[in-house]
Amino acid sequence: MSIWSRLSDFLDRTGAAIAGLRDVLLQLSGSERRKEIAFTIAMIALSAKMAKADGIVSFEEIETFERLFTVPPADEKNVARIYRLASADIAGFEAYAQDAARLLQDDPAMLEDILDALFAIAKADGAVHQRELSYLERVAAIFGFEGRDFERIRARHVHMGEADPWLVLGADPSWDEKQLRDRYRQLVRENHPDRLIARNVPEEFIAIANDRLAAINAAWEEIGRGRSFASRGSASDQ
Repeated sequence: MSIWSRLSDFLDRTGAAIAGLRDVLLQLSGSERRKEIAFTIAMIALSAKMAKADGIVSFEEIETFERLFTVPPADEKNVARIYRLASADIAGFEAYAQDAARLLQDDPAMLEDILDALFAIAKADGAVHQRELSYLERVAAIFGFEGRDFERIRARHVHMGEADPWLVLGADPSWDEKQLRDRYRQLVRENHPDRLIARNVPEEFIAIANDRLAAINAAWEEIGRGRSFASRGSASDQ
C-alpha cells in the first residue's frame, strides 16, 4: 500500500478532517509511522497553501508536485482528496508549518527536505514570486532556518543576481583546499539519495536529493575552477 493509500485509509478510519490531524498524529503509535504521515501531510498542505501565495495555481506547479512524488494512477483520487481538504481548510499555513516543526523537531534534515520541495514547486512556473518567497521565508523561520541558513537553502534554487557557490556550500572564501574538500565531502554524504531513504523520506522524493546534489556539485566545480583544483577530480571521487 502506497503512502497515499495509507494516508487516505487513515483519514477514513479515524474520521479526521485534515485540520484535526495534528491531534490524531500525536496519538499514533510508532514514531516512524507518525513521521512518515506528518511529512506527507505537511508536504501536501504546505504545497496547497503555497500554490495560492501568488494567487495562481499553475499547471507547472501541480506537475512538479506530481513529479516529486510520482503519484501512481490508482492513488490520484486519494491525493486529490487530501489536496482539496488542505486547500479548503480554514487553518493558515503557519499552523501546518508549526505542526511539522514540532513533529519533526528531532529531524531538521527532513524539514530541510520539505523546504527544498516547496522551492522546487514555487519555481516550476519559471520564477519564484515575491509573495512565494515571503511565504517560504516564513515557513523556514518556523522550521528554525533563519538568516544565513535560509539564504543557503534559497541559493540552491533562486539566484539573487549571480549564484554564490560559497553560500550554497556554506563555506568561507578564507578556507584552504582541505577545508573546502572536507566540507564538500560532508555535504555529498549528507545529501546522497540513499540517506534520504534511510531517513524514511518517501522514495518518490529522490528527485529532491538529486537536485540538491546537482547544486552542490555545481558550486564545488565553480569554486574549484577559481582555485585551480577542479581538474584534479571531485571530492566524491577521491
